[in-house]
Amino acid sequence: MPLAVGVIETLGFPPVLAAADAMVKSAEVTLVYYGLAESARFLVAVRGQVAEVKRAVEAGIEACEQAQGDGGQLITHYIVPNPPENVESVLPIHFTKKSEPFRVF
Repeated sequence: MPLAVGVIETLGFPPVLAAADAMVKSAEVTLVYYGLAESARFLVAVRGQVAEVKRAVEAGIEACEQAQGDGGQLITHYIVPNPPENVESVLPIHFTKKSEPFRVF
């Protein structure tokens, strides 16, 4: 069954931490990627069923907005309901040895 991917990009570390925490606590998703994009911009990506990813991204956005003190902010977010295999093989949205033990589906 195809799995969706949801991504949130923030400016600053506290908002991405709050978003990641809220995402994995609010829905049955697995955090598959976290990284520094550029210029203090951070990304967090989760995978799961489409409805779960939508719920996780909504919770992550809300948590990010609450943690925006001292210049941190939500930059953007996006959900891909069914990424094709070639996208999964190139972009860092696949399950890794680190994320596989936490896979919830």
